[in-house]
Amino acid sequence: MALRTALLATVLALAVPGMAAGQDKPAFSADAIRADVSFLADDLLEGRDGGTRGYDIAARYVAARFTALGLEQAVPDSWYQPVTLAVATLDKDSAATLTIGGRRFDNGGDVVMGASGREPVQDLEADAVFVGYGLRSDREKIDDYAGLDLRDKWAVALSGAPVGMPSEIGAHLAAEKAMAAQKAGAIGLITIPSPGLLARTPWDRLKERANDPSVGWMQPDGRLYVRTPGIRGSAYAHDGAAEALLAGSGRTLAAIRAEAGKKGWRPRGFALKPLVRIERRSSVATAPSSNVLAVLPGSDPALAGEYVLLMAHLDHVGVKPDTPGKDKIYNGAMDNASGIATMLAVAKAFAESGARPKRSILFAAVTAEEDGLLGSQYLAKHPVLPAGGKLVGVVNLDMPILTYDFQDLVAFGAEHSTLGPIVEKAAKSEGIALSPDPLPAEGLFTRSDHYRFVEEGVPSVFLMTGFAGPGKAAFEHFLKTDYHKPSDQIDLPFHWEAAAKFARVNYAIAREIADAAEAPRWYKDDFFGDAFAADQPKVAKPSMK
Repeated sequence: MALRTALLATVLALAVPGMAAGQDKPAFSADAIRADVSFLADDLLEGRDGGTRGYDIAARYVAARFTALGLEQAVPDSWYQPVTLAVATLDKDSAATLTIGGRRFDNGGDVVMGASGREPVQDLEADAVFVGYGLRSDREKIDDYAGLDLRDKWAVALSGAPVGMPSEIGAHLAAEKAMAAQKAGAIGLITIPSPGLLARTPWDRLKERANDPSVGWMQPDGRLYVRTPGIRGSAYAHDGAAEALLAGSGRTLAAIRAEAGKKGWRPRGFALKPLVRIERRSSVATAPSSNVLAVLPGSDPALAGEYVLLMAHLDHVGVKPDTPGKDKIYNGAMDNASGIATMLAVAKAFAESGARPKRSILFAAVTAEEDGLLGSQYLAKHPVLPAGGKLVGVVNLDMPILTYDFQDLVAFGAEHSTLGPIVEKAAKSEGIALSPDPLPAEGLFTRSDHYRFVEEGVPSVFLMTGFAGPGKAAFEHFLKTDYHKPSDQIDLPFHWEAAAKFARVNYAIAREIADAAEAPRWYKDDFFGDAFAADQPKVAKPSMK
């Protein structure tokens, strides 16, 4: 009862109008944003892991805020879109192993694998084929499987993409490796970490994932959603295990990794000598969760059926008992209570503006981003729009670094569609510059929730505070010191006025998209537009001045 009373008091306090009806420029309260982040990042919520009580408390909080703002429910008679998570864990009493040519490798040594949500008891043996990077793309004229027989065999691939390949294209093709292997007839995918991956994530850190649960989502018919059902097993193989795979081939791991560091190098595939066998036992449990959704209907009868999605992920990574030190709770203040607080501030500004946008706006706080963009994938696959409604653009707010007074924004994906100039115009109206991707090697455009809508053909951007001035140092410090650590909590040196400014800029961006004469469109000959929206009308990309 005390929790409900405190929650209601906070919601009512934040619901006080920040501006008079009809005022052109809404006010954004730094204190209100701080209050939202403080509640969502409190220890009481135990890290907001999707499918837990802490997440459900956070979802109730967001729904209460939507209610106080007078928004409409996107799901009939509910603020929630149910998402049932399937959590698979490896049996602690039975070692998961990969046996290569008769040599056994235990999970957490030179091999890392997760649990299987589809085959709780698995014993799978087959031949294997090295497939280089394991990439396929008709558009890019790439086929690492050409001339290779993968039917009922393991595909063994280097992680990532060739050095020098455009980063976002490489990131997309790398994420599609299981699909490429399935199309070739493979039954499993074993990944050898490339030098680039190991430079970013040392093997000791990759090994920490050996016992992490594998999480998916259940379809309405009760079956686990699996995009690549033909791929029955997957694992990482490092050092001794990778050398064992290559035994007798005439190639060494050292030579392959050395070549992988060369720009444009793409190795040819070849059959491997050893048989490969995976053995593991898993248990699967379901955990109910939800996306929290609200709608602000558009004012223009001709455009109200077009929806702009403003979203942020509500979950973080929960409690990890094995974490060194006293603090085991991963509160996720920056990742991503800050994004949710920004979305709520923008929703409040729209609700109180006195001038509804022409297009409708769908607000979404989604679950299980940290488990593989699952809540957003469920929403993308199960739209909540009314008959005739169409999602025309997505703006995703994920982990803005709010410890400094930013002077620029990065809109990942801006160069792929007319969302780019729309975002740039809106940002400039608030005195904020739009900067290019400062981390192209990371392929960040493909790594957050908006990408699930890109895969459905919807132009999307992912917004982050920029690197100008102190931005680069602030971002790098957060990644090194606080990202996915218990220290990502409310006592970080938040710059709350900068948080209010970030919300103000995002309001301007969402307003510009919602009121624009035309809905966002992909550019002609853009890789992502061609891959996911081949039949949609395109526009020519403006020439660089």
